Amino acid sequence: MRVYVLSRNKDLYSTKRLVEEAEAKGWEVKVIDYLKCTIEIMKGELLINYQGKVLPTPDAIIPRIGASRTFYGAAMVRHFEMLDVFSTTGNLALTRSRDKLRSLQVLSRNDVDMPRTVFASNKSNAKDVIALSGGAPLVLKILEGTQGVGVVLVDSEKAAKSVLDAFYGMDVNLLVQEYIEEAGGADIRALVVNGEVVGAMKRQGAEGDFRSNLHQGGSAVAYKLNRKEKATAIAAARAMGLGVCGVDMIPSRRGPLVMEVNSSPGLEGIEKSTGINIAAKIMEFIEKSVKPTCAINPQKRKIKKDNIGA
Repeated sequence: MRVYVLSRNKDLYSTKRLVEEAEAKGWEVKVIDYLKCTIEIMKGELLINYQGKVLPTPDAIIPRIGASRTFYGAAMVRHFEMLDVFSTTGNLALTRSRDKLRSLQVLSRNDVDMPRTVFASNKSNAKDVIALSGGAPLVLKILEGTQGVGVVLVDSEKAAKSVLDAFYGMDVNLLVQEYIEEAGGADIRALVVNGEVVGAMKRQGAEGDFRSNLHQGGSAVAYKLNRKEKATAIAAARAMGLGVCGVDMIPSRRGPLVMEVNSSPGLEGIEKSTGINIAAKIMEFIEKSVKPTCAINPQKRKIKKDNIGA
């Protein structure tokens, strides 16, 4: 089996763990910086060049695409998919997951519960947005933010109007969501691989911070999902079409509410807090999904004519 991990940094914890588990299976594995790949497109033929050479076609890829490089990363994943290469994260699911508004629309259409959310243009009346969101306190999220950056809690309607006016004046796209006070600054991340929850952790925000992201100083402990939480995580992953993802939920009086579905979840926090070998679960997913062909693979393959990933 030949596997490529598409990652810009081979020293990141998640990248190293994926390489370790692939090597443990005796597979040929290589970390590919997708930004250093160049694609060639000709009639009936697609090639990928890397470090001055045509890149041999692998059996599978594991995309670890940074949020700021989604467009190029998704284009590279699509190129591999058209060569009939299995990807643990498809290009369409990747781009869908990186658009916060689109993700919530998809989840809503598939009856996955979430906090009440309002999206409006910068010409909208701030008072109407606040009222539609259920009133203060409210959470404001910049659509382009990641890892808890660009998330603001406002505790009064006056403060909410001031912040909304300020952001709208900067022509920033915002989501406005109800604040789930009973969550107490905690959330749950469930790791879903191939339609099954393989591990979960509860994250608690740093003192005085309602955001639970580990990048913002939060902490994490192993967590056992109840039946409804597990069903919600699986439903969210299925709705987004993601083979590997982290589903972030917050507890509420009406049950678990999905905040986000992360298409490139970090492995360090959940492996260390739960003791579960998540990287090995991803290798098992590949093993179940792919028949090795690299022994007879040429350096290039013809385009798969019926590929619908375009």
